[in-house]
Amino acid sequence: MSRIRYQQIADDLRRRITSGEFVPGQVLPSEAALGVAHDASRVTIRKALESLRSEGLVESRQGFGWSVASSRLHQPLAGLITIEQQLEAAGRNSERRILDFRFVDAPEGVGALLGPRVLEVRRLNLADGEPFARVTVWCREDLAARLSKAAVERSSFLDLVDEPPEGASQTIGAQLVDQSDARLLGVPNASAVLVVRRVTRAQGGDPILVSEHVFPGHLTEFVAELPWTGDHEGAAPTGLRLVGE
Repeated sequence: MSRIRYQQIADDLRRRITSGEFVPGQVLPSEAALGVAHDASRVTIRKALESLRSEGLVESRQGFGWSVASSRLHQPLAGLITIEQQLEAAGRNSERRILDFRFVDAPEGVGALLGPRVLEVRRLNLADGEPFARVTVWCREDLAARLSKAAVERSSFLDLVDEPPEGASQTIGAQLVDQSDARLLGVPNASAVLVVRRVTRAQGGDPILVSEHVFPGHLTEFVAELPWTGDHEGAAPTGLRLVGE
């Protein structure tokens, strides 16, 4: 007995997933695009995808559509650690690709921290060969004078700068991805991303790096341990700031 249409489509998508054509975390073609490719209605495509979701092979998130199921990377907030270290600790293959390497006039907000001229490095971080984050780092000009494009492609700024870091402060927020990052990260336009903005300081407290990290919302989550203080009457949540304040 021949398999009905949605089962045939599910079989084809399952084969493409298990063969590695679609990898964990990858966003699948839209339901409309799959309908055209398989000459099937969106109802039939949705039924095929729902079948694969029941098997744990795919998942859907509002604003992203359907993607191959994967375990989100948990990024702890207990200390300063690089993306590469976190990916490797999770057993994922890590790669970085430098997109831009140039000395520029410091953008607004960066110059007040690092001075009027900075090294700007824009890169794409990959996990198991797939886009994981777009990162832009601005480095103080005097610390960046001896750095090369090859060096920052091989190693983290934290390992390259002469002044050892003491720590960093960072903010994490959600926003809609712009078209440039959507193309780089392989996600739909106007889908949700997590944006991390970080200021890294040297031992004396002077800022040495400013960075912006953009993560597709379905690939990672940030985890913080919250110790119980025992004082809940009128206590303000540490580190929480309402937008607009």
